[in-house]
Amino acid sequence: MFGRSLEFGERPALILIDLMRAYFEPGAELYLGSRDCLDAAARVLAAARTAGVPVVHTRVAYGPGGIDGGLFFRKVAPLRRLVGDHPLGALMPEVAPEPAELVIVKQYASAFFGSPLASALTASRVDTLVIAGVSTSGCVRATAVDAIQHGFVPIVVRQAVGDRAPGPHEAGLFDIQAKYGEVWEEADVIARL
Repeated sequence: MFGRSLEFGERPALILIDLMRAYFEPGAELYLGSRDCLDAAARVLAAARTAGVPVVHTRVAYGPGGIDGGLFFRKVAPLRRLVGDHPLGALMPEVAPEPAELVIVKQYASAFFGSPLASALTASRVDTLVIAGVSTSGCVRATAVDAIQHGFVPIVVRQAVGDRAPGPHEAGLFDIQAKYGEVWEEADVIARL
């Protein structure tokens, strides 16, 4: 929309945002209704591992009563299912972390907020953050916005992000591409890794 593109850098990292059972288990309040983005994220993850690209995973979990979730916990009712080690907070086996991969437990939308993510990426000299996960209009968008604000080029993988409805999903992708980062096709990201 604004006519400029950001270049895919030389030192990418992949972040997989909240690919937890809560989004892929039928009947769960956050259920997406499809596993397509999970399958695409698993393919991007396999390519990143093969290429030796650093990988970060996030999941959401709260302390007793959601005390560490503040107003966000109060606003978004389904987050109440993610207190402690609730089974819905488990990462999906298709994208399970390997021992050397960083796992960030977060309480808010952005993977950067209140976490060591920026420091970890900087220490690894990362310049580009490839983003996959859920939900496009929430945590994916918030992470992309914070990535550019921290000096990392956000590359969102179109097929590897998802939302509960097409409207917010498409609006999120449009917004990211227009102002905050780049939206790339899965095949192009895999080829670039």
